Amino acid sequence: MSKKTKENLKDHIAIIAMALSGEIGWAHVSMAEIAEKAGLTLAELYDVVDDRSDILTLVGRLIDRKVLENMEGALDNETPARDRLFDIMMERFDVLNEYRGGILTVLESFHYDPKQAVISCPHLCRSMSWMLEAAGIEVSGIKGAMKVAGLTALYIKTLRVWRSDESVDMAKVMAALDKDLGRVEGLALRFGL
Repeated sequence: MSKKTKENLKDHIAIIAMALSGEIGWAHVSMAEIAEKAGLTLAELYDVVDDRSDILTLVGRLIDRKVLENMEGALDNETPARDRLFDIMMERFDVLNEYRGGILTVLESFHYDPKQAVISCPHLCRSMSWMLEAAGIEVSGIKGAMKVAGLTALYIKTLRVWRSDESVDMAKVMAALDKDLGRVEGLALRFGL
């Protein structure tokens, strides 16, 4: 199987999983159902993922890739870093909206299965690292790790606003993100980040 074909299969699995999640809730989605809806045998699905956490990793990678593709060439390096990051994060919320029903039930499931949330943390931090990279913000070393941690916390906080903002323009999300980016920018300047 070519690398491109394997990536297409992974995206297909992620999309199917989020569709099922939106229909019946992530807590009720089984690997067998994902395989069936994806047109795979359970053995074929096993060759791609180990468990449901891997499915969520595929969803995260799909979202990351879409954001990176959509933002390719869209940012001007002369624009302040905060504005570039704002645009990237708003694009991320736009992409999340494509899978809104499924994502919402995944987030709900974390209340009942906190292990899944903990397992997702490194993947979320990796995603935020990519978002910072896309904005042209340095992520190496201790300072970079602090930026990744800060953006991850900001993203989780804004995600809570996104959950309740069903408006097309996502005005509440934009306001919360802008306000929190301002706070983070102030802290970053204070600490020399």
